[in-house]
Amino acid sequence: MLKALVLDYGGVLTDPGEDNPHEPPLLTALRKARQQGLKTALLSNADGWWHPPTQLTTLLDVTVISGEVGLAKPDTAIYELTARKLDLPTHQCVFVDDLAVNVRGAAEAGMVGVHHRSTRSTLEELEILLAIALRD
Repeated sequence: MLKALVLDYGGVLTDPGEDNPHEPPLLTALRKARQQGLKTALLSNADGWWHPPTQLTTLLDVTVISGEVGLAKPDTAIYELTARKLDLPTHQCVFVDDLAVNVRGAAEAGMVGVHHRSTRSTLEELEILLAIALRD
């Protein structure tokens, strides 16, 4: 059973979507996942100077920034670290990234990987995997 949603920032959480009236669709999904009791995390290859916007951090249980932890995607160690910070085994986490190499790294670490190509396809896949509605 999947218990956490782990998202990349650039290209995923920032994707405005195809028919977005209010906010990026994956941000809405993050909020809905949290409301349904899933743990949430941001995993980004940003440098240590970058910090996510406050509106985002209030929706996150864990934030892992490469520049702060000295690891980077697709190294399996960064996915394992993220799962440990969530207090979950990797196989209970689903990870979304727009770069296939990072999705493969997550899968090698034991996470369920979703390759983000469009907000619509990503949300459809996540709703199936998590068995919850993630759209307004």
